[in-house]
Amino acid sequence: MTCFHCHAKLQRGTATFTDSRKGYVLVLQDVPAWVCPQYGEPLFEEAAVEGIQAVLKTLDEQVEKLHHAA
Repeated sequence: MTCFHCHAKLQRGTATFTDSRKGYVLVLQDVPAWVCPQYGEPLFEEAAVEGIQAVLKTLDEQVEKLHHAA
C-alpha cells in the first residue's frame, strides 16, 4: 500500500482516531493502521473501521437517550 499524497510505502503501526459529533468527542488511541512514514497519515483496515463504527453507533444511541432524558 502507498500513501495517497506522497506515494511512500505505508508501514504497519497504530494511530489515534478522533471524531467530534452529536455532543461528544471520541478519541481511540493505538488503533491498528497503515501509516505514512512521511506524513503520519493513517489508513485504517476494514476490521478497525467496523469496530470504530460499532462504537460510534452505540455512543450515538446512548447520547440520544441522554438528550431525551433531560
